[in-house]
Amino acid sequence: MGTSPFEFDLPPDRIAQEPAAERDGAKLLVLSRSGDGSPSHRWIVDLPGLLEEGDLLVANRSRVFPARLRAERETGGRVELLLLEETAPTTWRAIARPMRRLRIGESLRLVGRDGPSEDKVEIIHLEAGTLEISFGAGAAPLALAQRFGETPLPPYILRPNGPTDVDRDRYQTVFARELGSVAAPTAGLHLSERLLKQLAARGVRFAEVVLHVGPATFMAGQPGRETLAVEPERYEVPEETRKAIAETRGRGRVIAVGTTTTRALEAAARSGWPAGLQTTDLVLRPGAEFRAIDALLTNFHLPESSLLSLVCGFAGTAHTEQAYRAALEGGYRFYSYGDAMVVLP
Repeated sequence: MGTSPFEFDLPPDRIAQEPAAERDGAKLLVLSRSGDGSPSHRWIVDLPGLLEEGDLLVANRSRVFPARLRAERETGGRVELLLLEETAPTTWRAIARPMRRLRIGESLRLVGRDGPSEDKVEIIHLEAGTLEISFGAGAAPLALAQRFGETPLPPYILRPNGPTDVDRDRYQTVFARELGSVAAPTAGLHLSERLLKQLAARGVRFAEVVLHVGPATFMAGQPGRETLAVEPERYEVPEETRKAIAETRGRGRVIAVGTTTTRALEAAARSGWPAGLQTTDLVLRPGAEFRAIDALLTNFHLPESSLLSLVCGFAGTAHTEQAYRAALEGGYRFYSYGDAMVVLP
């Protein structure tokens, strides 16, 4: 396998196009790191019975912002922009579609539901696959995104007519608060208010981190891009979360909700648990030491991705292969709106 995760063939109809009817209604494959690797089949609603009093569930509270914008060229041609990351105040890196004829210095007029607006962005830099746009002095890009933008669903969720009202609700966790992600921390999508109350009643505590999810999902496969590359992402592990983890050690298990939470915790653990906003480009591979977490709740990921690399590193490549084979044979749904797996000690 080398440094990249194993490959597997996934029939297109196994890529979930819609979320489960209920937020906590997905299937859950249960895998033990220390067992023989044979997974069992449960449901997300069974999660409280799999965790114990004293366990700590840690999730990512970053909120997805409506990063997909529609714009119009002076020629009348339409352009779709996907904001990726802020590069300076009022300036963002983005993907454009189509991009071939765009030029530096060109202005694009933002388009809302009622048609073109008076708000414009200017193209100030072009490079392979991306461009840099300026919203202008004094502009508030996130406010404009809230006004004009759409939910930035990943490219494998097909919406010819754009995101739906269901997407706007379900492609966001119930605990999302801090605006900054261009993709959802998808393992957290399974946690409903009802399920969180059941976990609390069982004695499972809840803590949060912030990791603003970057554009890796949308940049996959672009020319010159390394398979496992992850752009630096902003994260923070609050003091109360650091204290909760320290209190849990030796008495319970730290369960990370998703790969983004895992990256935040493992990056912090490797840096001495720093306070305040940090950045990380950490990629966890098979053979990596996991210093912060004892268990992992995660979705099923794209082959040869940094997310699958992390799962292979935590669960073991052989166990992960067995789990994915069981998921394929068991009719599980994959990717953002798909089913989940929990890896326990």
